[in-house]
Parts: sequence; C-alpha cells; structure tokens
Amino acid sequence: MYGQTKANKPPVGTGKETDMNPSPLIRRFSRNPLGRDLAVGDIHGYFALLQQALDSIDFNPERDRLFSAGDLTDRGPECAKALDWLARPWFHPVCGNHDDYVCRYESCDRENWIRNGGGWFQHLTPAEQAAFAVHYRSLPLAIEVTTPAGPVGLLHADCPFSSWQGLLDQLDAGVSGGRLRAIKNVCLWSRRRIERLDEGGVADLAALVVGHTPVRVPVRLGNVHYIDTGGWYPEEGGYFTLLDLNTLTPHFPLP
Repeated sequence: MYGQTKANKPPVGTGKETDMNPSPLIRRFSRNPLGRDLAVGDIHGYFALLQQALDSIDFNPERDRLFSAGDLTDRGPECAKALDWLARPWFHPVCGNHDDYVCRYESCDRENWIRNGGGWFQHLTPAEQAAFAVHYRSLPLAIEVTTPAGPVGLLHADCPFSSWQGLLDQLDAGVSGGRLRAIKNVCLWSRRRIERLDEGGVADLAALVVGHTPVRVPVRLGNVHYIDTGGWYPEEGGYFTLLDLNTLTPHFPLP
C-alpha cells in the first residue's frame, strides 16, 4: 500500500482513439508517444482546484492526457463547468455513480440525489438538463490505456470480475438487462475490496485505477490503486492526487 488503511474525442498525441471496441461502455486508448498520461479521482465540481493541481505539475494539454475515475459533479461549486471540461480533447472520464444520476435524471431517486449534492442539477432549465444527460450518457463505464508496462484500466469503484478480460468480454458481448445492472452496480458503487483490504488484485492489467472511496493518501491493494484523496473537500484537508499511468507514481500537488 501507499498508505494504511459521446463524442469520441481524439486523444492528444495519438491521433485517434483506437476503434477496436464494439461496446460503447468501453473506451480504449493507445499509448501516448508525446507526453504523460495522468489519472485523477473524483472531482465533484471542483474544477478550479483540479486545474491548480495540473498547473502545479506543469500539465501540458498539447502533449499530456488526463483520465478521470468519474464523479464529475455534485457537491462542489462548479458543476456547470463539467461540459466545458468534457469538450477538452485531452480529458477522458469514466462514468461514476454521481454521473449516473444525471444519465437517469428522469427516473432516478431525486430526493436521494439532492441529499448527496445533486441540488445544482435541479436548478438547470429542462434544456440544460437534457444537454447534460446527452453528454453523460456517452461516458464509458471502463477505460483501458496502453502503457509501457501493459494495459491500465480505469473504473469508478471496482471490477466485478477477478480479471479485466472477464469484464471486457461481458461488455463486448453486449450483456444487458439484470446482468448488466449487476455489473454496473459493482463498477459504480462497490467498496467491498477496500473494506476487506483485499490484495488479490485484477488479472490482465498492470494496474486498475479507481476513485469512489475517499482515502487520506493513495492506497494500493494488489494492483488496484485508490486515488480519491478528497480534492472535493479541501476545507477538511483533501487534495487531488494525480497518478502517472506510465510509472504508477502518485503526485501530491498540495497547496
């Protein structure tokens, strides 16, 4: 451990996103030959602080890419900026459980959502709400990034299979109905691994990067890296960790 405890945007430096994924729930990226690939945990509407963290390590949008473990909005003061960030060609998030509220805004439990920071969405116009939903529904459930050490996967919470290939096979096969809901439930919500301090890891990956569960410092369980260090609650000492996907080195851009 480190500590106890819809648019297909062309990736910077690689020309195009690889087109070998039949499932829209998976997005695969080839190696970035020009710069760094970095990952961040939950953002929750704190985009200015995220930008400060990127500036602190000299992030170069002409060469570098930023991947996100999801939860772009809710709780923070800048949720409306999420669409601006999604338009940036170097920013690539997976869908988080809070993002899924937006995807299901017409049918989700709105009272529960509001209790968990979703009040900002209720103040948007119907047209604005629909625009957010269109963009959020294009977010993948899983991202795979090629690195010199092998593929690195990103999910919001956890992998429901002991191997990454097991997840990809199910999604590529077009699993649907209750089976898909069960898979999404683990990918978006599960804390089972970290609650049990399970170091078993996920096969077929150099690393799996997740957010969802706040940690005081980044935690590694086997090859699963938890990097949500609370950049969305700075008043309590939280900060954004940026994980270099090529070296699996966490950067701590503290203020």
